[in-house]
Amino acid sequence: MYDALLLISFGGPESHDDVIPFLENVLRGRNVPRERMLAVAEHYYHFDGRSPINRQCRDLITALAPLVPLPIYWGNRNWHPMLPDTVRKMKEQGVKRALAIATSAFGSYSGCRQYREDIEKSGAEFPIDKVPPYWNHPGFIEAMADNVRVALAKLPGAEVVYTAHSIPVSMAQASPYEQQLRAAAQMVNRQVGLVDQGKEPVFAYQSRSGPPTQPWLDPDIGDYIRQTSSKRLIVVPIGFLSDHMEVLYDLDLEAADLARERGIEFIRAATAGTHPKFVAGLADVVQNALANGITSCPADCCQPGVRPGARPASPASRPL
Repeated sequence: MYDALLLISFGGPESHDDVIPFLENVLRGRNVPRERMLAVAEHYYHFDGRSPINRQCRDLITALAPLVPLPIYWGNRNWHPMLPDTVRKMKEQGVKRALAIATSAFGSYSGCRQYREDIEKSGAEFPIDKVPPYWNHPGFIEAMADNVRVALAKLPGAEVVYTAHSIPVSMAQASPYEQQLRAAAQMVNRQVGLVDQGKEPVFAYQSRSGPPTQPWLDPDIGDYIRQTSSKRLIVVPIGFLSDHMEVLYDLDLEAADLARERGIEFIRAATAGTHPKFVAGLADVVQNALANGITSCPADCCQPGVRPGARPASPASRPL
């Protein structure tokens, strides 16, 4: 049925000179002040202009390749390799029908539906079927549970707080994003044994953008750290599959600094990345699609949402 696997991701700069062109791609068609873009650029410059996401995509492909019976291609939304270029290459190499997996496990506009729109805009002249969100696949849940166990071994008794990228409330209301995130965190807590201790998942959000007048999901992880009475804190970025810039800057730097100022011991748990259980889980998703096809998302799922008083438009995606 399928003769290729396409990994689709957000993309990220890999050098100082890439940062501004990358952010201009992200912001194309959006009314965002240049001052805001330059402020976000400083986050990337702090890491020499290199986001970890492209390297982690390469690592994921390397880990996944021996487990799936298909050639793997890779295309990004905002930086090289750009998705239209990859689709063109696939056509030249004779691909007739491809299965696509996005590096986003949860259902939201920017994390799911927009990737389907990216495929539609890519100029593909052959079918590309995107698998639905796989947030509850055992491979993902078990990998995150292992990562939480590792963090708890380093910081026993710490409070565990799960985070994900904040999105506009209007977008959240049009998608299963919040429900899926909280259900996944509950599954991880159960596997780690925190549920047996009577502990329900604690959730905060990070990396919000957009005008202050637009409601976004909260509480923000920074506000949570400022108000918590906990003296030991483990932050689990369950909403991210790999170490995006938001994980490095917003958690490893800003959140860690806030915790230090308050005298809180702080650990950030690892993302799923190339954890063997997660990679095996993605391979299982592929094998299941090869054997049974996929169940497409409903046509009206994960709408972008509308800011009060504004015309419908595609909302901000990471990283702004």
